[in-house]
Amino acid sequence: MEAVTTSLLIITGSMGAGKSTVLGEASDLLASRRVAHAAIDVDGLGLAHLPSAASSDELIHSNLRSVCENYRAAGVQRFLLACAIEDRAQLELCRAAASATEVVVCRLTASVETMQKRVGMRESGVLHREFVAHAAKLNGILDGAQLQDFVIENEGRALTDVTTEMLVKAGRIAN
Repeated sequence: MEAVTTSLLIITGSMGAGKSTVLGEASDLLASRRVAHAAIDVDGLGLAHLPSAASSDELIHSNLRSVCENYRAAGVQRFLLACAIEDRAQLELCRAAASATEVVVCRLTASVETMQKRVGMRESGVLHREFVAHAAKLNGILDGAQLQDFVIENEGRALTDVTTEMLVKAGRIAN
């Protein structure tokens, strides 16, 4: 019996780099080619205010594991995640949640000014200032972590071009 390969493409980057937008476009491109997959925005799995004793990171990965199990039960073997991966431990948690045997990490980049502008337009609530400031801080953390297999510039380019380049480099579609 042949082993089943479960592939995982993680789209990482700072706040405002375009992870969620590129994830959505990647899902559309794969669907248009009839490629079965699941596209999951990991941040959406942790929108909660938990009691102080609870760990939101643990809950996010538990939620991710459950979502991936449901998709696997439906026959999905290709996963795309949008998630800012700050260290190897987070990378391993995502790999384990998807039970992935193949992992590729793409980092989206843009200038700090562009990322902060995008976050500022998107986040207009009470934490606006904190989110805008966090874009630069998170970018520095990701610069130090160097967990990506390749980098895609996501500034001043068409969304479909950025996404197609990512999917080709990740080996998910042919050029």
